[in-house]
Amino acid sequence: MVVIRLIFAVAGYLILDSWRGIMAGLFVGWLIEKLITAIIGIFTGSPNLLRHLAALAAAIMKADGKITQNEWLYVRAFFQEQFGEEGREEAMTIIREWNKRTIDVQEVCLFVRKSLNPKARAQVLFFLFGVAKADGNVCAEELALLKYISQTMGVDERVFNSIKAMFYEEEKDEVNSAYAILGVSPSASNEEIKKAYRRAAREHHPDTVGYLGEYVRRSAEEKFKIINAAYEKIKNERNL
Repeated sequence: MVVIRLIFAVAGYLILDSWRGIMAGLFVGWLIEKLITAIIGIFTGSPNLLRHLAALAAAIMKADGKITQNEWLYVRAFFQEQFGEEGREEAMTIIREWNKRTIDVQEVCLFVRKSLNPKARAQVLFFLFGVAKADGNVCAEELALLKYISQTMGVDERVFNSIKAMFYEEEKDEVNSAYAILGVSPSASNEEIKKAYRRAAREHHPDTVGYLGEYVRRSAEEKFKIINAAYEKIKNERNL
């Protein structure tokens, strides 16, 4: 990162032709370095965020009173691809520790809310639903905790209901699940359906979270496919 400061120091000298230009360039370079570090640390490099995501994963894993092998595998894969082997091992250690202690879910969620933008927080919720679903079913205790986490992280209720419909068995068995995924009621007009789809496409497009890492981008693509499938189902039912 030092090279950025040096580049701006040289640029400052060339522009102002004095030591003041060098100092100004060093200062601007330092600011840019801080900004780059912050952006990188938003998801893939922040140890604090890793610990808080691990705590949320642990909370979901033990919400139903038992932790399954499939949940462990799902969580391991996430942290491996998002933070690398070292990050994965750190996350697994943190989760084992949290499984023996009480997790302050509110405090963790408030940190995530402060650290990530709305689209990234929605992706965290998608990950946590995946953890809950890893054993084949999202139980009532897990769903209640997921709703609390969503609310405390500041995820819009419409987004929560949409993601819930992608995972929760009760919604999956309903004919109207496609409408729930788009966040509209079956009585919505064709124009409202189209508007809801365009909004969901903007909110959940993989390109909007690609900077968060390969795993997040792929899971966003999965979510985007579900949204498209729901829209196609509605179009076929309505002959649009």
